[in-house]
Parts: sequence; C-alpha cells; structure tokens
Amino acid sequence: MPTPKGYTLTQIALHWGVFLLVALQFILHDGISAAWRSLVREGTFEPSALVFGHIAGGILILVFVIWRMAIKAKRGAPALPAHEPAWMKATANGTHLALYALLILMAISGGMAWFGGQGWAAEVHDEFLKPAIILLVVLHVLGALYQQFVLKSDVMT
Repeated sequence: MPTPKGYTLTQIALHWGVFLLVALQFILHDGISAAWRSLVREGTFEPSALVFGHIAGGILILVFVIWRMAIKAKRGAPALPAHEPAWMKATANGTHLALYALLILMAISGGMAWFGGQGWAAEVHDEFLKPAIILLVVLHVLGALYQQFVLKSDVMT
C-alpha cells in the first residue's frame, strides 16, 4: 500500500469531530455525574438533555474512533518526516495509539457503568481514564504545535 501524502477530508472531519465531542464531554459532565450519584444513592435519576447528550456523545466518539481506525487500516497514514528522530516518531505513534485505546475504553467503561450498573467501571472511567486522556491530549497538542512552529514540518496537513 502506498503511503498517502496527506489526510482525507473524512479523516480531518473525524479528527475534529472527536475533539469537539470530547471537549463537550468534559465541559458538560455535571449532568451525568449528578445523575450517576442519584442513581447510586436513590436508584433513580432525573432524565435531562445533559444526561442524554453525554451518553450519545460517548457513543458517537466510539463510532468516530472506530471509523478513523478503519480508514487508517485501509488507507494508511502520511509518513512522519524522514529526518525526525526515532524517539519522536515512537512518541507520536504511541500517543496516537494510546489516545485511540483510551477513547474506546472511556466509551466502554461509561457504558458498563451506566447501562450495566458497574460502579468499578465508573471509578475507572472518572479516576484513571479521564486524567490519562487529558495528559495525552496535552502531549498531542504540544507535539503538533512543536512540529508546526519549531520544526516547521507539514505533519498537520
């Protein structure tokens, strides 16, 4: 399979779609958190647009991530700059792989907690996966900005 020169419009749209959905999940998490606490304490919760939005957003993120992975498996990804040190390539590839894995695990653990009543999954979701995703997103953004403005490479195209 030849290495593509850039990303397709679909890949770019999915990337930014996932970004926006993840940002909304963090910004609007209060509704699902309150509903979960109520469900655990009282066995019921007050349905709301925020609860539905969080659940729907998580499902959409899962679909988009799997779609992105399928495109990448079929089409490949643009090569990283040839002059880039091996450790930078390994960091970029590892960060992408870890982000995919964590996004999938967030959706699965959220579903297990909400639909399966698995309290431990809610703890993993909130206490481990959430901060791990924040850390990796920061690393991803810093790496992209470093590539763009310091190394002046074309990895963001």
